[in-house]
Amino acid sequence: MESVSQFLEKRLRLKLNGDKSAVGRPWKRKFLGYSMTADKEPRLKVSPEAEKRLKAKLKEQFRRGRGRNVGRTAQEIRCLLIGWSNYFKLAEVKSTFERLDQWIRRRMRCILWRQWKRPYTRAKKLMGRGLPEERAWKSATNGRGPWWNAGASHMNHAFPKSYFDRLGLASLLDQHYRFVRSS
Repeated sequence: MESVSQFLEKRLRLKLNGDKSAVGRPWKRKFLGYSMTADKEPRLKVSPEAEKRLKAKLKEQFRRGRGRNVGRTAQEIRCLLIGWSNYFKLAEVKSTFERLDQWIRRRMRCILWRQWKRPYTRAKKLMGRGLPEERAWKSATNGRGPWWNAGASHMNHAFPKSYFDRLGLASLLDQHYRFVRSS
């Protein structure tokens, strides 16, 4: 690091930021939100820090959406998701997109569960979405919290990915596949 910084500062007369500059393995460093895999053939991936920043932005939006229509919340975060996926369209590793998609849909299901409040309402809504009456009542009265229920099979069955696609929620993985096919 010292020899490189001397060359850049003395020979090229560039200023270095000591906080941002470092020497390290490509998979341990990030540049413009991208990182590399540690494989024999390295591939571009979204850095963990960029993923955390997106989750923090989305959490703000989800907090605002607790009292609103889920469709409106989906439309509001759509622009953010499309912009983020456009920026990271060069990423070759799809696992980040899959993980974020699952997390976003679970947060949306959590909002729905919280909005329903009473077990009677929850059972009625789950039956309206096609769950059998016995399973709906068992799920509505299970006594578990919203986050657990949002990830449970009854909510995944009642609100599959196609439901959120109809609401207009952008899928990061679908956007990623669209970019991969077009290039």
